[in-house]
Amino acid sequence: MALTFENKVAVVTGSGNGLGRSHALLLGSLGAQVVVNDLGGATDGSGTDNTVADGVVAEIKASGGDAVANPDSVTDGDKIIQCAMDTFGRVDIVINNAGILRDKSFHKMSDDDWDLVYNVHLKGAYKVSRAAFPYMREQGYGRFVMTTSAAGIYGNFGQANYSACKLALHGLSQTIAIEGRAKGVQSNTIAPLAASRLLGSVMTEEQMAMLNPALVSPLVVYLSHDTCDSTGGLFEVGAGWISRLRWERTQGEYFNPAGFDVDDVADAFEKISDFTDAQHPDTVAYAMKAIRQNPMLGGE
Repeated sequence: MALTFENKVAVVTGSGNGLGRSHALLLGSLGAQVVVNDLGGATDGSGTDNTVADGVVAEIKASGGDAVANPDSVTDGDKIIQCAMDTFGRVDIVINNAGILRDKSFHKMSDDDWDLVYNVHLKGAYKVSRAAFPYMREQGYGRFVMTTSAAGIYGNFGQANYSACKLALHGLSQTIAIEGRAKGVQSNTIAPLAASRLLGSVMTEEQMAMLNPALVSPLVVYLSHDTCDSTGGLFEVGAGWISRLRWERTQGEYFNPAGFDVDDVADAFEKISDFTDAQHPDTVAYAMKAIRQNPMLGGE
């Protein structure tokens, strides 16, 4: 039986084009009432165009769905969520997708380059999510999807601002997952590879054709559904491939807590870096467990 989103309200930021548009259209086709948020700016964050969101709303309504356009900046996240409450009376799903690029090598990056990317990607996601979270807690249900990228997970030349904010979004998602679990609120992170205005300047037409945004949206929408129990997850997705990532760490080496020196670290560094029999920590408690196991402290 096909999954549906009847009586669910979804907010999709940056949904006037590309990935966000694809997410909004799929949610709308499955019965969700959608807040199509898009400031209508350029890829570098400049300018506005309030008609961008209107076009997606028209597409959803033409297919029999229900949607409303919202042109507010994600830095005014409370206005976006208030739009959902005023129009539909609730908010169940928030997909933080809005983004811009200000690529520069690190030694050439200006404060403006850093601040503008931070404001849209990280502060914007915080503002929208923070405004929605109390409503979700009160109703005992909510789904967040954060959008990171391979650049956030692995780093990328010329994208210190973008990479830092994108990885931070996963940290935000993991904490929301922990704090929301008892109230039925889940949060996951995706790292999509899809054709978009942001990638148009660095990829060929052939590569862009392979990366249809519609090949990302099914994962996003499933993570937003009430039958999905994943929370705190991180997924890479694109071109018909989906994979889940997790942290990995070596067994490490223990030193005498009474004191050790740099030569001891140098001598043991190969073992410290050996991923044979690696562990997969997933909580802060797991980190503390490793420290307590130091045999020189009586651990096992």
